[in-house]
Amino acid sequence: MKIGIFYAYWVHNWNVDFHPFIDKASDLGFDVLEVNAGTVANMTNDELKSLNSHANDKGIELSYVVGLQAQYDISSEDSSVRNAGIMFLKKIAESVGKLGGGPVGGILYGSWPSTLPSGMSDKRPFVDRSVISMKEAIKAAENNNVTFNMEVVNRFEQFIMNTCQEAIDYVKAVDSTHAKVMLDTFHINIEEDFFKETIVRANDWLGHFHIGENNRMPPGYGHIPWADVADALRKIKYQGYVVMEPFLMPGGEIGRDIKVFRDLAKGLDIDEEARKALNFTRKILK
Repeated sequence: MKIGIFYAYWVHNWNVDFHPFIDKASDLGFDVLEVNAGTVANMTNDELKSLNSHANDKGIELSYVVGLQAQYDISSEDSSVRNAGIMFLKKIAESVGKLGGGPVGGILYGSWPSTLPSGMSDKRPFVDRSVISMKEAIKAAENNNVTFNMEVVNRFEQFIMNTCQEAIDYVKAVDSTHAKVMLDTFHINIEEDFFKETIVRANDWLGHFHIGENNRMPPGYGHIPWADVADALRKIKYQGYVVMEPFLMPGGEIGRDIKVFRDLAKGLDIDEEARKALNFTRKILK
């Protein structure tokens, strides 16, 4: 397993220059830097080449994540919105393909954040529309060495899939080897009964894995049962990326979207905290 960190740990807004964080991830000893797939989709070919070259020079592998905005919601009742979302996912796959391919994760199946419209209680029509749309979008992933990993998130952020089993059912319906499940310890802690059983349930469907504490701090600063997490990953022989996704800073787009309304860094040296979290993670996963 290779260990990574999400660039947003250090910044307040989503669209930034990723190059400084390639250097930072390398200097701190990480294997992987996770970046915003939406930003990557809008890069020129020259910008993609530069990013790829820099990452290769530093020995850093890249992974990608995005939550679809409302205008790209592939579960929407509006066919024009669904079509826009399909095209956006295809663009992401093509851009990531130019970087050599790899895992794209997040809320790829609907908009983020989102809840069922007022007066509705049945989410099945949204799931069905999303699956049909994803069957079309996944073709671009298949053609570009990209895997789309459907992130299971908590009920306060999205409604289409809140459990591992719902994600498994979804990717089975999509029926592509390039459609996988993505789990995140922060969300497992809210929605699932047990960590170990949840990860083992994902088994070979698990394509990408996020780690973070119950309080959005780096691993080691909360009550997540890391021994159970590590045991489960070893049991299923998971060989993908393990990417930490702490969010400590209020303010900006990220603080707003992630709902960080107080300073969790508390004067800490966040680079040093990332290094400590990396060492903690390596120790539990060995």
